[in-house]
Amino acid sequence: MAEQPKVLDQRAPAAATLETLYTVTAPVTGAVISTIVVCNRSATPTSFRVAVSPAGAAISDEMYQFFDRPIGAFDTFAATFGIGLEVTDVVRVYATLATLSFSLHGLEIT
Repeated sequence: MAEQPKVLDQRAPAAATLETLYTVTAPVTGAVISTIVVCNRSATPTSFRVAVSPAGAAISDEMYQFFDRPIGAFDTFAATFGIGLEVTDVVRVYATLATLSFSLHGLEIT
């Protein structure tokens, strides 16, 4: 079993659209999210959502880690986790405005 720390994915999603940030896919057998960073590139405050969907399930309320979390103008938000993911688990993000960048950092296991 090999473990590889890395930037799992980065995305600047469209406004008001729930998008996939990261999916655990083979040959990776699992992953651990260590940190998610959200950066507001605008002078306008906004908000965001982050959800973890086991086995790629359709989104539902209990999957949200953050829901309409405010983020200030030109601000950065970072949360440190230890969320374990299995193959086909999906991390999804939503930006109220198209001015946010998401970076997911963690460890992939093969």
